[in-house]
Amino acid sequence: MPEGHTIHRLAARHRELFAGQPVRASSPQGRFASGAASIDGRVLRDTEAFGKHLFHHYEGDRILHVHLGLYGKFADGQLPAPAPVGQLRMVLTGSDHWLELRGPTACEVLDPAAADLLRARLGADPLRDDAEPATAYARIRSSTKPLFALLLDQSVVAGCGLIYANEVLFRAGLAPETPGIAIDPARWTAIWDDLRALMKEGVLHGRIDTVHTRHTPEAMRRAPRVDRHGGEVYVYRRPGQPCLVCGTSITMGAMAGRNLYRCPSCQPSQPVTWSRKRSG
Repeated sequence: MPEGHTIHRLAARHRELFAGQPVRASSPQGRFASGAASIDGRVLRDTEAFGKHLFHHYEGDRILHVHLGLYGKFADGQLPAPAPVGQLRMVLTGSDHWLELRGPTACEVLDPAAADLLRARLGADPLRDDAEPATAYARIRSSTKPLFALLLDQSVVAGCGLIYANEVLFRAGLAPETPGIAIDPARWTAIWDDLRALMKEGVLHGRIDTVHTRHTPEAMRRAPRVDRHGGEVYVYRRPGQPCLVCGTSITMGAMAGRNLYRCPSCQPSQPVTWSRKRSG
């Protein structure tokens, strides 16, 4: 599933191609026919990304909401648009470009109230300037769930996916099972700032790179990573390979129904103690 940086890149791309002009909308597949009709011919005012959710804001308070999920994919190009092939959920055309959407989990038109309700269910998005990391921390600090699971919970941190969750915990030297309640404010600020910086780099370059300069292929004189996700990482999808920092073999497990990667030496499990304040 695309992580938050990809959705922010898509929002910027769609804004560049279509904002400020009327857009024709259709649904060759038919599953989005009524939604397409409701925005057809309307001017696209702006686009917005919030976590893994993409919004197109059209005149008349019509808001197109798309969640790509596991299989959704956009494609675009210059007009003329190609003939529809396969299961196309939506096609948009502007004055110079076309846009195709296939296989999304959600593709719907919302009114502002419904869009606000959706946003209210999401946590803080590190890529948004209006994000409130303190809100995310309040949920983390009150939870005994593993921090790995909390980072993947979109109601806590919106847009953080599997790669970023694995990598930011390695960079913090934290065992993934560390409970949220054990994270103090300074540690959370460091994690948030690092996550925000990594995701901003992802928006800029279109790939996830998480290694420090001293651990790049050039600096270490090693072969670049070969993986369909691209990018240089410390632990993600590197089980059995040596840690780039200490040489220990990376391990793989499961947590919260997701693949978990870690370096046992750089992220050692440690006894954790905490206390809750009793009311009354």
